[in-house]
Amino acid sequence: MLKLTLAATATLACGLIAAKPAAATTYPLTVTDTAGRTVTIQHEPKRLALQDGRDMMMLALLDRTNPTGRVKVWNNLERRDDTNFWKLIAQKWPAADAIPDMGFSDDGEVNMEQILAAHPDLVIAERRTEGNLESAGVMQQLAALHIPLIFVDSVVQPVVDAPKSVTVLGEVLNREAEAKDYTDFYAAHLAQITKVTHTVTPKARVFVEALAGRSGPDQCCFTHGHFGWGALLDTIGVVNIGGDLLHSPSGDVTLETVLAEKPDVYVMTGSEGAHRPPVFADFGYDADNTQVQKSLARLEQRPGFAELAPAQDGRVWGIWHQFYSHPFNIVGLEYLAKFAYPKQFADLDPAATYREIITRFTDMPVGAFTFASKAPPVAP
Repeated sequence: MLKLTLAATATLACGLIAAKPAAATTYPLTVTDTAGRTVTIQHEPKRLALQDGRDMMMLALLDRTNPTGRVKVWNNLERRDDTNFWKLIAQKWPAADAIPDMGFSDDGEVNMEQILAAHPDLVIAERRTEGNLESAGVMQQLAALHIPLIFVDSVVQPVVDAPKSVTVLGEVLNREAEAKDYTDFYAAHLAQITKVTHTVTPKARVFVEALAGRSGPDQCCFTHGHFGWGALLDTIGVVNIGGDLLHSPSGDVTLETVLAEKPDVYVMTGSEGAHRPPVFADFGYDADNTQVQKSLARLEQRPGFAELAPAQDGRVWGIWHQFYSHPFNIVGLEYLAKFAYPKQFADLDPAATYREIITRFTDMPVGAFTFASKAPPVAP
């Protein structure tokens, strides 16, 4: 592992998180959420509704003994999109399996009848869904019923807003000490990465193909611009090829276009889940690395892929897709830094960072996982 300097820790901690001593929350409490909205919380929330159930991972850092204990209704995306991880959660906290699931995607749809039946005293939603929730009248209904809504964010501005979201929820849920423990750790690790990556020249040219294989076994290439994976690339200071090519948060570009950009590193993301396509790298919990290697090799057989320099010189990597929208995205940042600059980060162990987060800041089971793997080189 890289050694963390006090100077680097202090510099980034000041930039990302307002330094203040952890203390018990006093209510009523007024906070500013990641959408810039001022929200007043009258008392400590005990009954939560989650628009995106994956935000349970933020709660795991705060309500450590039972991260779903306050959740009364949600869109349980973990069960649908990360089934092996969900098995670990359901085994550890069986009551989580019985929480009503509204059954929608992450686009901002909710079932107001189910929400109101759960009698929530706080609704938590992802910032990217603000427009949909407003146009559907959900925000207005909640306001009329005096049910506060807090927007968190791990996608739009993931590096700034993931720790900020943990901080805000820590205040709201009376878990400030737990929040500060993690955000200090996050700031220190991020400072150490960027201290190195921002001084490396020339900058690595990196392309991320998100959900490689999503459009079919011979199709390429879906990517992120300056959000999600693109925002993670921007943070470590590499040349974000997807960000240069797109004028939207995400979209498809042709492999010929990627070839013309001459990437130094090519990254394919993948995740185990119920709706994955036939050719997909099943990274995540209980992933079979042999199968992962076969999937990556099959994806490299797509027409024209062998012409990419990274495919020929062994600089194609696969990584767990969920790190792009995760409060633990610091692990994804470490992997990207190691992919881009392997010499500078030879001693960096992102998997060890993940294990430390789980064992030090949560009560979740560690489990067995494969989060990243190098694809086999191909002949030109």
